[in-house]
Amino acid sequence: MKKTFLPNLKTCIILDVIGCLSYIIPPFGPVWAIISGIIFYFMFGKKLGVFGGIFSFLEELIPVVDFIPTFTIAWFMRRSEPGINGNKALLIKE
Repeated sequence: MKKTFLPNLKTCIILDVIGCLSYIIPPFGPVWAIISGIIFYFMFGKKLGVFGGIFSFLEELIPVVDFIPTFTIAWFMRRSEPGINGNKALLIKE
């Protein structure tokens, strides 16, 4: 059975708050978009990390949708995966 890493929820919330506040300092917005995409990829890995990293990058780059809590949503998606924190209902034995 494979173990899947679940990032800390507090870390995800803090990263989302930084993303919401990134446009207070004008040059930090696009820089944070790149950093956010990279952090997302390394925190969640595999398909969720690639897709989420690209989405996080675009979401932080576009000011209108900057309020979406990308990291927190991904945390809940990862939390609902089979085999995480005793979630045995969906676990498929190989």
